[in-house]
Amino acid sequence: MLQISPRDSVGPENLSPGDETYFWRVSRHGDLDCFTATFRKHIFPPHTHETYVIGVTLDGVHSYMHKGVKVRCEAGTICFINPDEVHDGSPDTYGYSYRMTYPSPDFLTAVLREATGRAVGTPRFRLAGAHDPELAQMFCAAHRALEDNTQPLLADEKLIGFYLAAVERYGGGLPSIIAAGAEPDTIARTKDYLLAHLSEATDFQDLAAHVGLSAWHLIRVFRKATGLTPHAWLVDRRVHHARELLRAGESPSHIALQCGFADQAHLTRSFKARLGVTPGQYRALLN
Repeated sequence: MLQISPRDSVGPENLSPGDETYFWRVSRHGDLDCFTATFRKHIFPPHTHETYVIGVTLDGVHSYMHKGVKVRCEAGTICFINPDEVHDGSPDTYGYSYRMTYPSPDFLTAVLREATGRAVGTPRFRLAGAHDPELAQMFCAAHRALEDNTQPLLADEKLIGFYLAAVERYGGGLPSIIAAGAEPDTIARTKDYLLAHLSEATDFQDLAAHVGLSAWHLIRVFRKATGLTPHAWLVDRRVHHARELLRAGESPSHIALQCGFADQAHLTRSFKARLGVTPGQYRALLN
């Protein structure tokens, strides 16, 4: 199903052959708009957004005028456009593909405030395009996880981590982060919540609200106490539960959803990554 971003106003009647667009919205992140597209000929006229425009060119060259300077975003280059900054957009040579997000100033400011425990100003990115393959890879992993929408806890960890790293490197830096204590009661309640929702697609905002911490603060203190992020710990426990069910005689095809995995392939990947064998191989070893 083709969905068109209202922010870019690219309707089907305006698409050229070879152009593809897909838009979706993540309500739990302040109605964060996400966009993936391939453009071969489409040209955006000068325009602005009330949000940030942050994304990564996947292939080809995405070029745009920004403050009188032509920016050429090749593969692995991150686009940073602040709210209300005029820019256009056009394909360079044979066209380009990209993944994009449009976080609101309120959402990005809230992420920084929760991460640092301090009142912060609205960040301003100093570069319209930054070639940073490492950060680009972080963004693409977060964007794909948001699009897949089967593991919201993982997607949220990746997205928040990317935005913080982006502001740290290109948006003026982060203030000193609040010290995180051991907070054993918080860690215990987090584990209890995750275990109680083992088979569900846990939402990070619900988890953080349940234990009374901001999402990013929770990630930090949980990792400090356990050595794992909440999502990594949850996947670990899901694999443990799958192993218990296999020992009880359950077949691999019946336990994936019981353990909170999207499908049997997801169970197999996670199981083999941690134990070195597939669930089927493990079950065979028990006989």
